Amino acid sequence: MMKWIPVVLALFLTACSSSDHKAYYQLPVLNSAPTTGSAMSSGMTAQHHLWVERVSVADYLSGNGLVYQTNDVQYTLTQNNLWASPLDQQLQQSLVTYLRRDLPGTLVSTQAVSSDDQDVLNVNVTGFHGRYDGTVVISGSWTLSRSGQMLQRDFTLNLKQNEDGYDALVKTLAAGWQQEAGQIASQIR
Repeated sequence: MMKWIPVVLALFLTACSSSDHKAYYQLPVLNSAPTTGSAMSSGMTAQHHLWVERVSVADYLSGNGLVYQTNDVQYTLTQNNLWASPLDQQLQQSLVTYLRRDLPGTLVSTQAVSSDDQDVLNVNVTGFHGRYDGTVVISGSWTLSRSGQMLQRDFTLNLKQNEDGYDALVKTLAAGWQQEAGQIASQIR
């Protein structure tokens, strides 16, 4: 009986030491080069300031793991496929990059300035996940405060994921977020 203890102990330690491979994802910023005529020449000042105050995500999206919808009512927060940095920060940083590109003459930043000509943008993301049928869902709403007036819009994008896997999911989410940033830019010009 005693001679089996080392074997059992070795098997136990081997089982405990095996770790699941964790993959970390960062949203790529796509086509961030300025469009023709949108770059400001040096010495030129911006006409407007757009403060991207906050991009918030729904509670189920605020964890470290990517989210996958497994059926009509169930969602899974992945344990081994994780965001490299908080999703809300990634969304805000890429949104600022896209808006800078798409709104020439506008200073877009994550910092407020003391200016009478400052617009304030807040975005609430309620869907940013893959779905069991190969669809990627991006949804939410945004609010723009400009000169004492409020403009609010809802958005929903359903994009087809062209390949299987989490790499393809993240790339499709990034493409959808770029598309939504372009829509926001066109509506607040």
